[in-house]
Amino acid sequence: MWDFDFGRAIGLMVQTLPYLIFRVIVYGAMAAAYVLVTGLGAGVGYGLGWIGGPDSQAGFAFWGGLLGFGLTATAIYLLREYLLYTVKAGHIAVLVELMDGKELPDGQGQVAYGGSVVKDRFVQSSALFGLDQLIKGVVRSISRFAEGIASVLPIPGLNGLVSLFRAFLKVAVGFVDEVILAHAIRTRSDNAWGSAREALVLYGQNYKPMLKNAAFIALFTYLLAFVVFLVMLAPAAAIVYLMPGSWSFGALVFAIVFAWAVKAAVLEPLAVTLMMQVYFKVTDGQVPNPEWDARLSEMSDKFQEIKEKAFTTSTGATAPAE
Repeated sequence: MWDFDFGRAIGLMVQTLPYLIFRVIVYGAMAAAYVLVTGLGAGVGYGLGWIGGPDSQAGFAFWGGLLGFGLTATAIYLLREYLLYTVKAGHIAVLVELMDGKELPDGQGQVAYGGSVVKDRFVQSSALFGLDQLIKGVVRSISRFAEGIASVLPIPGLNGLVSLFRAFLKVAVGFVDEVILAHAIRTRSDNAWGSAREALVLYGQNYKPMLKNAAFIALFTYLLAFVVFLVMLAPAAAIVYLMPGSWSFGALVFAIVFAWAVKAAVLEPLAVTLMMQVYFKVTDGQVPNPEWDARLSEMSDKFQEIKEKAFTTSTGATAPAE
């Protein structure tokens, strides 16, 4: 039914416990920032509300809390490049070594080792972030290709299923870009763009098993995230109770934030590990198909950009126009 080993993936999570702890600290700090800054904003708003009288304080507290939440969300959005470079890619580098049965160097912690591998492959965080954004664009093109095939199948009543399939694909492919980065790290190539090009072609020519497994993994991940959300409702409600003013929907918001933090810190690396298992298994021994290389060039400008950067990196010259 699927091509991943859930037990093995859990074992890898245990083996990379130092990185999981690091992720919990990072994403836990973000969740705490949401709570603290939102609470501070609500408190300041509640205090300023005395200008308009007691009836205005609840409204001021609401808008103050909303402003604090928005500022925190903006700051975290601006940190996404750093998170990819320092947290996600480093963890992937360690997972790649362990999945290939290699020992990590003695006398060096996992987080430090993962960071050093990423720096060897991608000197600057902006380079990794730029590549990741292009990879996401190519993966979306492959997903649209799969959607297009499903939409023209002559099966009665398929339109509703295609709409559901399309919505689910958007969730399922969210882990794939990190798998492509894993291939780039695994090959130890000096040309990360070339490795990403190769990985994307291999993904494209195996899109059916990849998307099938991604669907199962996304289902597992979001079911677990929903369970976490339900568990987090109680502590979130307690925090909101301590906040000034009327923030009745705050419990729901904070429960979502806490569930997001757990998903990003623990569930996402598990999902990526499962996808890495699938990718390495289905592409084992394969070489990139030139037909799929050409197809991706036609369907995605971002893939063409990756090819041009790969050519420039390998030769130092400008890529020829196609």
